[in-house]
Amino acid sequence: MKTLLCFIVLMFAAASAHAAVQGKEVSYRADGTTLKGYVAYDDAVKGKRPGILVIHEWWGHNEYARKRARMLAERGYTALAVDMYGDGKQAHHPDDAGKFASEVSKNAALAKARFDAAYNLLGKEATVDAGNIAAIGYCFGGSVALNMARIGEPLKAVVSFHGGLGTASPALAGKVKARIASFTGEDDPMIPAAQVAAFRQEMDRAGARYIVVTYPGAKHAFTNPDADKYGREFKLPLAYDAAADKASWDEGLAFLADAFRVKQEY
Repeated sequence: MKTLLCFIVLMFAAASAHAAVQGKEVSYRADGTTLKGYVAYDDAVKGKRPGILVIHEWWGHNEYARKRARMLAERGYTALAVDMYGDGKQAHHPDDAGKFASEVSKNAALAKARFDAAYNLLGKEATVDAGNIAAIGYCFGGSVALNMARIGEPLKAVVSFHGGLGTASPALAGKVKARIASFTGEDDPMIPAAQVAAFRQEMDRAGARYIVVTYPGAKHAFTNPDADKYGREFKLPLAYDAAADKASWDEGLAFLADAFRVKQEY
């Protein structure tokens, strides 16, 4: 109870204090591959606080992922924008993005090793309460985060923003430890209604604690202001939706805060 009260006080302090967000680049390794991440935290917040892993879109570890890490730091968390591709590699064309994403998504052991390396790194940060870590992800990153929840990674919560919901390895009953939130767009052809319905059924069978929210009119990548540009340039069904972006972010933050306040029994 003391830890919980301290965290609540710190969160209020973070909201009222002048922002003093610090960012630092970090390097870590998994199975011989160098991974390049970015840690953000508010040094106006004293003591340890929950940590959140931010998993990038299929474009790779870029400024967008770092921006989201800083936004979480502004809310009193310590966030690590992870690198799932290695060496901070980024894609600038959908062909490359698809190739990089497939190399990870089709190799479950590789994905877990790289995720675990980031998880362990974040847990060792001086500002992080290693027993309180969550993961959020965007598009490809949302799918990765959901898969980590499916295999029982020790996370308090997972929040997926327009992440694919399909899987060849459904969660087993009793396996999921994290509370799960999925935010998708109703007009996203990459995540159709049938996939959302199948995900609900999967989570019910697994006995997971989850919420699924779909936003009317929202397309794929609706949280990223660059989605319109990418959509036009590459003729993809992508579009930024300011209302859905704000709504999902606010709901995601509330979901995370609630998850960190609830005692989890593993």
